[in-house]
Amino acid sequence: MAEGSLMRGQPGVIRVALGFAVLLASLSLVIWRQSRALEEMRALDSVRRERAVVEAERAELVQRIRHLESRSRVVSDATSELGMHVPSGSEIVILSVGAHEGAAER
Repeated sequence: MAEGSLMRGQPGVIRVALGFAVLLASLSLVIWRQSRALEEMRALDSVRRERAVVEAERAELVQRIRHLESRSRVVSDATSELGMHVPSGSEIVILSVGAHEGAAER
């Protein structure tokens, strides 16, 4: 009779061991999934930081373009580097369209 009770106890031990193994496997799966999620979050944060840096560089370049295209800068550079100046009234010549066409026909 003692042997019969031992035989009945073994399936219970196997079930407990099997249940423990399933629990351990499921917990390992959860830990693996969480670590993958943390890795992806780190990668996403890295991309967001990189994007912020690129956007800041772009804003700086747009500001520099606006400065370089500004009328005050163009006029000052034309004056200092090219020797240009704002024309006086006697330096302005107005050509009429009709006079130009007549000269081309001759």
